[in-house]
Amino acid sequence: MAFLTTNNVAIKGISACVPFKVEENIDLHLFLRSGEAEKVIASTGIQRKRILSPNQTASDLCVVAAERLISELRWEKSDIDILIFVSVARDYIMPPTSSILQDKLGLSESCHTLDIPTGCPGWVQGLNVLAALLASGDVRRGLLLAGDAPTLLNSPKDKETRPLFGDAGSATALEYTPNAEPMQFIFETDGKKFKSIFIEDGGCRNPLTAASLEEIEFAPNVIRRKIDCKLDGMEVFAFGLAKVHAGVIKLMERFAISDVDVDYYLFHQANLYMNEKIRKKLKIDPVKVPYSLQNFGNTSCASIPLTIVTQCRQNFAEKKLNNIACSFGTGLNLCGCHFITNSIVCPELLEY
Repeated sequence: MAFLTTNNVAIKGISACVPFKVEENIDLHLFLRSGEAEKVIASTGIQRKRILSPNQTASDLCVVAAERLISELRWEKSDIDILIFVSVARDYIMPPTSSILQDKLGLSESCHTLDIPTGCPGWVQGLNVLAALLASGDVRRGLLLAGDAPTLLNSPKDKETRPLFGDAGSATALEYTPNAEPMQFIFETDGKKFKSIFIEDGGCRNPLTAASLEEIEFAPNVIRRKIDCKLDGMEVFAFGLAKVHAGVIKLMERFAISDVDVDYYLFHQANLYMNEKIRKKLKIDPVKVPYSLQNFGNTSCASIPLTIVTQCRQNFAEKKLNNIACSFGTGLNLCGCHFITNSIVCPELLEY
């Protein structure tokens, strides 16, 4: 496991945006047997998700979240030195979406831009990269835009993925702040299991062909193309149970963090059954583990900031809070972070 510490950087604000369109799992046409929808909802905890409208992308949601956050922070756009965009649903293969976002947001041409093309672990990964770039004080302000559009990458005819994932975008503002309390990170990767969350075709290894677009029925109402995401739920479940539990313990032991001092454990919103197994294994008080998945599903790299905005916004805006965030998935990667916030800007959830 890799342990990292970043000093002199503080989180100043977090915002989130979701599409207007709501899809109810109870109404999904993919469930044919009586009681099947109810069973999936009970085990995953996911009742509904937000779905992008035609011609919308994840970056559009991030722009809305960023504009509101910049406005409420009263930051000058010319003072934003770095913009990082985290997503597996980037606008184009080339160029980087972060370059496009620099223009859309009206940031200075001196702004450093960077894409991080990853999914569920992405908010913690992006937080680490942005904080490290700001820590020297050579640049002072940065935006982390983490958003994904799983509904564009998953087959709408696949009952193994369609009920789980929703679309969302977020913006997190960081600033160089001398003597800010440190951010402390833990990372682990199990690359031999990279096919656990996998899109087979469309990249340079397996270029797009006519066969990539053919629909294949793997089981009743499990129909995918090779450009759709394949999820090995059992493999991801096993990884989550084993690695998250151990990772959180090692993070807390390494940096002498006491559970008594932690206000929130912010877990990636995978599904309720898995997350509750992790919570109980760690013996965490339920009041410290907020959930947003019931109304938004698994929103990939946006799930932790979305949970903060929808479940804990008032406390984050008014109090000093001691937090542990842990995200896991695509890769397979585990990413954990201990960070402290102090009355940050946290607007109400936005819709677009």
